[in-house]
Amino acid sequence: MRKDKVKTFALFGNVYQCSKSAAISKVLACLQHEGARVLIEREYFDFLCASGLISDADNNGSSIETFTGSNFEADFALSMGGDGTLLRTASLVGSKPVPILGVNIGRLGFMADSDADDFHNTLLSLYSGDYTTEQRALIQVNALGEEYNLITDGTAGHNCALNDVAILKRDTASMISIRTCINGEYLTTYQADGLIVSTPTGSTAYSLSNGGPIIVPGTGVMLLTAVAPHSLNVRPIVIPDTAVVEVTVSSRSHTFLVAIDGRSTKMPEGTTLHLQRAPYKVSVVKRSGTRYFSTLREKMMWGADLRK
Repeated sequence: MRKDKVKTFALFGNVYQCSKSAAISKVLACLQHEGARVLIEREYFDFLCASGLISDADNNGSSIETFTGSNFEADFALSMGGDGTLLRTASLVGSKPVPILGVNIGRLGFMADSDADDFHNTLLSLYSGDYTTEQRALIQVNALGEEYNLITDGTAGHNCALNDVAILKRDTASMISIRTCINGEYLTTYQADGLIVSTPTGSTAYSLSNGGPIIVPGTGVMLLTAVAPHSLNVRPIVIPDTAVVEVTVSSRSHTFLVAIDGRSTKMPEGTTLHLQRAPYKVSVVKRSGTRYFSTLREKMMWGADLRK
């Protein structure tokens, strides 16, 4: 046990599928073996107890502590799940200078840099300092107008997206109109099912499935991709991340959805949204030797020729 190197780890996880949380016992065993201080988000802890994966008695000693929401301090945040869990972890970490390590127990885990079977080696790398961190930009979204200023639950980081902000239709099959300006200059009015404003990190997510390009993380840009546009002349556009995107939505249903990394909120038509680079970045842990393009080829099969 390394009492001279005690580190604190805050654990976040998938609270919907037991199969994706079964690996928690391996991770906890590794952390306890290294003498780490373990904090588990209360909602995740309750889920693990209800699923029989850990015992509530574990919270009575010093081995496991719990916390609520963003009320924690740690050396590292561990995201136990897939990319969706990592996005939720990032929203709760917010502007805290806490690096996030994704432990993939989901399907793809494109952003995760470890898995449960190899977690002990990853943990040793964290203790020895044999890792790097990547600073990932986020998009902050604010709704203008006194009535609609709060589009989230008020939790720090919840109005910031590590992947993307999607403005989408709801209730009817009819498309919506999205009047879009860049730095106050009119760009176009999208007639579409929606508009995705994504970071480079999010370029491999929803935007990619709508024909957007892959953008390497660390590139100082934002990407605008229409969802099912009603025009062949509309294509994705890349803009500097210093820009401010302003959108105003019209809809036959008189409402629309704003999805911030999948956390959706209903908004009334006529609401104006401002989207811009967030005032902070999220730090993501990368083990030494990990390369973005290798991950792109291996996990997303980018460039693979599957012909036999």
